[in-house]
Amino acid sequence: MADSRFFAVTAPLPLSRLAEIAEAELAGGVDPARLIRDVAPLDLAGPEELSFLDNKLYVDAFAKSGAGACIVTAEHAARAPDGMALLISRSPYRAYARVAAAFYPEAALEGAVHERAIVHPSAEIGDGTRIEAGAVVGANAKIGGNCLIGENVVIGDAVEIGDGVEIGPNASLSYCLVGSRVLIHPGVRLGQRGFGFAMSEEGHFKVPQLGRVIVEDDVEIGANSTIDRGASSDTVIGQGSMIDNLVQIGHNVRMGKGCVVVAQAGVAGSTRLEDHVILAAQAGLVGHLTIGTGARVAAQAGIMRDVPAGETVCGSPAVPIKQFFRQTAAVARLAKQKGK
Repeated sequence: MADSRFFAVTAPLPLSRLAEIAEAELAGGVDPARLIRDVAPLDLAGPEELSFLDNKLYVDAFAKSGAGACIVTAEHAARAPDGMALLISRSPYRAYARVAAAFYPEAALEGAVHERAIVHPSAEIGDGTRIEAGAVVGANAKIGGNCLIGENVVIGDAVEIGDGVEIGPNASLSYCLVGSRVLIHPGVRLGQRGFGFAMSEEGHFKVPQLGRVIVEDDVEIGANSTIDRGASSDTVIGQGSMIDNLVQIGHNVRMGKGCVVVAQAGVAGSTRLEDHVILAAQAGLVGHLTIGTGARVAAQAGIMRDVPAGETVCGSPAVPIKQFFRQTAAVARLAKQKGK
């Protein structure tokens, strides 16, 4: 179903193999040798394509779908149309991701340094790494194996990058150490000086920014996001964290494992996000806070105080989400009464 000009699909796969890849169970009566050729959305899939149902809002689309196979929870299996093969999973979206990756694997890299790239003689480049035209790699930089350094990327002096890292065009990295299997999208800025000034009426004196950015393994950083280096201690992005496009992370921020930060969110300096924190789109956090493990911050929330572990907050200034909805309902009642 994907555009073949951009995405190459593999050979058809039998349902038995797809169930194995998805870590799912084939429903009774399904022919395990039946071939599936591609993946597609519920409303567009045909008899040789596989889809998935993860959100109950799409149960009606599932019941009407022409997909030959579908990944679904046991709860919704009874709504399947006749003839649809089912792969039963507790996590259909994750299972679908595995299957889609099998049909559309990442293309193998051919290690090479483009003739129009500039690589300092003291830089170390690992086996299988590809450096595209216009890229610049500074003195004493270290790049691991099987990396892709896109067009016009600038990697500063002494920057270290692990194995299997992909850096999109026009990104710049300085004063940073990057782990393995990190995906850095186009236009990202890592390691620029933090926004630190000693302010006075006589003029603002820039405070030296002497820390680094540490990006741990398996992180993704979206297009045009910026992560400032630390002022004294380091700015740290924890293992497996996912940062969307157009996100600002200030100096000395420490982000734990598996955090998710959605587009246009901003985190001011020295704030700490513990493991598995979620910041929704356009959330704004002032500096020197602690956001506890598993906390969730709603879209456009303004965070001005610490958030306890596991708490969900909403609004500006943010409050626990149940309190936010009570306040909103109370204001609506007052407005209605005033209008009478």
